Amino acid sequence: MMELLQRYGPMLLEGTGATLVMVLGSTVCAYILGLPMGVLLRVTDRGGIMENRVFNSVFGWIVNILRSLPFIILMVALFPFTRLIMGKIIGTAAACVPLTIAAAPFVARLVESSLSEIDNGVVEAAKCMGATNGQIILRVMLPESLPSLIRGLSITTITLIGYSAMAGAAGAGGLGDIAMRYGFHRYEPKVMILTIILLIVIVCLIQIIFDHLAARVDKRNR
Repeated sequence: MMELLQRYGPMLLEGTGATLVMVLGSTVCAYILGLPMGVLLRVTDRGGIMENRVFNSVFGWIVNILRSLPFIILMVALFPFTRLIMGKIIGTAAACVPLTIAAAPFVARLVESSLSEIDNGVVEAAKCMGATNGQIILRVMLPESLPSLIRGLSITTITLIGYSAMAGAAGAGGLGDIAMRYGFHRYEPKVMILTIILLIVIVCLIQIIFDHLAARVDKRNR
């Protein structure tokens, strides 16, 4: 085992770093896109503060269609767009484009679900106090749903780790690329096992961190 670590350790360390860059970068970008999408889905739904059933139905269908596309197919289909944005279609930075687009509709539904858990009485109270729709969203809905949003963030991050492994197999680098090139193509099962262990450790750490953060901000625990 020590010989294996000495031989592949630096490469695995670099692959872990590339995976974390892909995952964290695409998670941030996915929330920049997906958070407002999820808010729109909630506030335009039945009983929402900006109820608009036609818009909600059409926008919901668009989100569902994007969610239904398998990631590897979406990644290939986005090659021209990725090349336009990043100047290339392979590499860690380029992989962030399809990862972001794949995760954004997933984030939108998670945000919508989190906002739907809020007690309508809290929103109605804000309305009675003269709060605008923007103030209700920013000062009531999002803060009240923060623990659930953080748990959704952990789900998104862990999901993107799986996507990043697929992206790595398609030339994006990271642990997925190492697993395919060395573990599969070069018949090095021990390298495959090491990449799996690293991915499991990353997932467990992310889950622990976000569970702790969610518990810290949850008012029910105070």
